[in-house]
Amino acid sequence: MNFSLVTSIYLSAYYGMEELRSMYFCIFLIVYLTIITENVLLIRVVYCEKSLHQPMCVLLCNLAVNELVGSTALLPATLINILSHTHQISVSFCQTQVFVLHTYAITEFTILAVMSYDRYVAICHPLSYHVIMSQRIVKLIVFMWLYPMLALSVVFVFTLQLPYCGQTIEKLYCLNYLLVQLACTNTFIVNIIGLLSAALYTAPQLIMIFYSYSHILKICIMSFSKSKFKALRTCIPHLLAVINYATGCFFELAQGRLDNRHMSYHTKLFLSLYFLIFPPLLNALIYGLGTQIIRPCLCLYHILINRKKNM
Repeated sequence: MNFSLVTSIYLSAYYGMEELRSMYFCIFLIVYLTIITENVLLIRVVYCEKSLHQPMCVLLCNLAVNELVGSTALLPATLINILSHTHQISVSFCQTQVFVLHTYAITEFTILAVMSYDRYVAICHPLSYHVIMSQRIVKLIVFMWLYPMLALSVVFVFTLQLPYCGQTIEKLYCLNYLLVQLACTNTFIVNIIGLLSAALYTAPQLIMIFYSYSHILKICIMSFSKSKFKALRTCIPHLLAVINYATGCFFELAQGRLDNRHMSYHTKLFLSLYFLIFPPLLNALIYGLGTQIIRPCLCLYHILINRKKNM
């Protein structure tokens, strides 16, 4: 095929939804509306409740915003493609989706790393926590949004320059390595750059998370006081969020690198969508129900909303 004629990409994974199109549409619509409701509610509660205007909750709001961005880059397009009979998207839309989804993935991990640093300062330096974080919170927020976009742009510019011969991606959405596979030219250098960049994107965050929690555990074990272990409990929602996201990334990497021809359609669908759907769907619940500060505020907010409706 002449690559100059390739203007659209066929997403072949939608073929398995043909018979139950209405059911899949309803499921994804409910999931998307639930993600929006949970994360917007969480942001609104933190914004309206002055007692929650503290570094941890500010970082949590940034996490919620990023999850709204990631789910919006995926689910509206998924809903449209489910109803479509061609399951085709333009090359430019595919490239845009690649950039947004990869930025979401790196930003999510970066925010989780910054949140681990917040827990480290809160537990290991409790007396100077507010001073340290109030001085650094703005810089940290700028970093965790700007760094992923700039870092990805350096690599993504190589993908944009590739000519495409292939036209089929066996997924519901576009990813960078799948788009690179459609190129007409030799992509060895691009693949090497992609692998190196993936290591550079994740190494600093992993170091920060392991460094923070190694010191937190060390402090808690050495002091062996109820107050320290009570403080350690505040890390549980964050650890659950990290495990949830890491699980999704593992599923995506495993599916992309292992032979999945013997997997059922629904298994491949679950593995490919986990890191894009379950973190946005579960993190708001993990923090909203698991954090002692936010849980009562959410309950109070629901009570006030119900009172306004009844008046």
